[in-house]
Amino acid sequence: MKKRTFLATAAVAAAGFAAPAFAQDGDCSVGIAMYTLGAPYFAAQAETARQVAEEAGCEVRVADGQNDMVKQIGDVEDMVAAGIDILILNPRDAQGLVASANMASAQGVHVIAIDSTLDPSADFITQIQSSNTANGELVGQWLANELNGEPARIALISGSQGNLVGRERRLGVLRGLMDAQLTSQGDADIEVLGQGWGNWATEGGLTAMEDLLTAHPDINVVLGENDSMVLGARSALQAAGRLDEVILVAAADGQKEALQLIKDGEYGATGLNNPNEIARRAVEIGLQAMNDELPEGLSKLTYTDPAAITQENVDQYLDPESVF
Repeated sequence: MKKRTFLATAAVAAAGFAAPAFAQDGDCSVGIAMYTLGAPYFAAQAETARQVAEEAGCEVRVADGQNDMVKQIGDVEDMVAAGIDILILNPRDAQGLVASANMASAQGVHVIAIDSTLDPSADFITQIQSSNTANGELVGQWLANELNGEPARIALISGSQGNLVGRERRLGVLRGLMDAQLTSQGDADIEVLGQGWGNWATEGGLTAMEDLLTAHPDINVVLGENDSMVLGARSALQAAGRLDEVILVAAADGQKEALQLIKDGEYGATGLNNPNEIARRAVEIGLQAMNDELPEGLSKLTYTDPAAITQENVDQYLDPESVF
């Protein structure tokens, strides 16, 4: 494969991505295989990856797995058959996409996993994601301070059963909350009153919250594994006239609607999980791999910087013009 030279492009820099680009001395094809485009977060991720790759001079293919593992496997097969050089893979299932990643790598494709966990036994360059544990712990610490000694009676709204990212997110918050309570007061008073499944969507969060409210009238914290579900839960609380009784926190995302509510003092905190940064770095690493210029010591797991977004720092992250 011909080696390309990276150049900086003003258009990408102006868009805030600062991605490298190829000189026009060869072809570059990037496949972006998303397990779903049905949520704003994933749509933003795919759009950023597409834009950065195109600004680098690459042809781009984007596929929506529609939350169907069999379809996503077929998407990857089609992209490899079409001759892609780089595969950006957001896997539907940690184990179920291992064979697809291995097949692509065996065909000479540079595979970078993003966001949802891909089993590390698979053959890929690196997995790029926010640190669900670190973000969650920071959100949990903030929540302990906000409760100020009051017991935590939590309604937990999770994404989908068996999802490893969701598991890491909720456990990170609970770990941070417990550790902060132990540190500040010498004991921990935490009870998860119930768990609902929102399928990562606003409507799912609303339905799950309606059920949890009926069963547990003493909820004082809603913990969701993403902002979309917490936004849905907020609508259910508002309809029930109980919004003022509950602290809203999300383990991750930073969706602009949630950030505006944080700014307005109507939503507690969320973990920083910037889809644009994850996607940008994935394309950059893929281009570096094509140019035989991967950084020395690159780990198979690459984390973005963690943060809990609260009213104190939300202005650093809120962009009303963002897709997500």
